[in-house]
Amino acid sequence: MSSFKIALCSCDNLDTAKKLAELVVKQKLAACVNILPKIYSVYTWNEKIEQSEEVLMILKTKSSLVEDLKHAIISNHPYKIPEFICLDITSGHQPYLNWLTTSIQKG
Repeated sequence: MSSFKIALCSCDNLDTAKKLAELVVKQKLAACVNILPKIYSVYTWNEKIEQSEEVLMILKTKSSLVEDLKHAIISNHPYKIPEFICLDITSGHQPYLNWLTTSIQKG
């Protein structure tokens, strides 16, 4: 099992993404959040095809923090059903992975 995860979460706008990113970095649930300011999403909602511009957050964290990170995102997200999916980081530049670890160590 991987020690690190990348979480993906889409938001309605840049302000929402910035607020969520600051919240989880401050709480040391994510070491870094990249925000892609404009994505175009096509999806089914209430049995209709919807299309909208959204913002995508890419959050880097430790596997052990995923549940706390998910709770922080979901409980502060404006969507009824927010996207929160995780991918394993299977390899990477070791100094960066070390930085991830030290950035999210509490106290």
